[in-house]
Amino acid sequence: MTTPEITASRLTNEVDSFGEPQDVLFVGAGLGTGVHALWQDTANLLEERFQVIGWDLPGHGESPAHNEPTSIADLANAVADLVRAQHASGTIPAGAKVYYAGVSVNGEVALQLGLDHGDLFDGIAVICSAAKIGVPEAWRERAQFVEKAGTPSMVAGSAEKWFAPGFIEKHPARSTRLLHTLQEADRFSYARICEALAQFDVRERLGEITTPILAINGAVDGVCPPADAEQIAAGVQHGTAVVLDGVAHQGPTEDPENTARILREHFGAVRAG
Repeated sequence: MTTPEITASRLTNEVDSFGEPQDVLFVGAGLGTGVHALWQDTANLLEERFQVIGWDLPGHGESPAHNEPTSIADLANAVADLVRAQHASGTIPAGAKVYYAGVSVNGEVALQLGLDHGDLFDGIAVICSAAKIGVPEAWRERAQFVEKAGTPSMVAGSAEKWFAPGFIEKHPARSTRLLHTLQEADRFSYARICEALAQFDVRERLGEITTPILAINGAVDGVCPPADAEQIAAGVQHGTAVVLDGVAHQGPTEDPENTARILREHFGAVRAG
């Protein structure tokens, strides 16, 4: 297994917080999506409260392709290195709190960060995700299929699973942004992440996570239903589960207003102790 190279990108500008260091929220996107396409609308609503810094999965958005076997733990290590680099550069000011929010496979990365690098974060949000997603055989079959057919072959099926009924018709620009990122994603990087998903299962390790965890799942998510959020919240040492009504598998794009509100309120409560 190898740690891939990932690219960080700023989703918001630093805001003058009247002498107080502005807290930092790192965000990550799911398989086939890009961090700007998924998170920008939500980030805009969080700008006064956080510096929002995103990263793309290997071969997605701005991150280079990666065709070596990798794991969710490797991705978490890459994120931890990125956060430490932001501390070293001064992007994270002294005294600022640091949070993380990840969607789908990046929700798994979020849980792995809680297990391996919990000291870096004051709070973590796991969005539209689970401690185990799907079955290993299906992920390995998808990896083999996409490696041959390319990521455009996944667009139609993903459109059905990613969004609540009627969302594409109501919000064509938002849905097209995500589906375009999927179409442009590197097929080999996508396949390696599928293989990483096949290996991931931390259901029996949730109790080791001491960082406060917020689990947010969509009410109509057929991939990661609300029961998965409840399992995470019940399993970790300090957990909260929230359901987004009318949302499927892409919360920050489907409902940026409530996603931003929940993150702001929850991390604000964590900051207040």
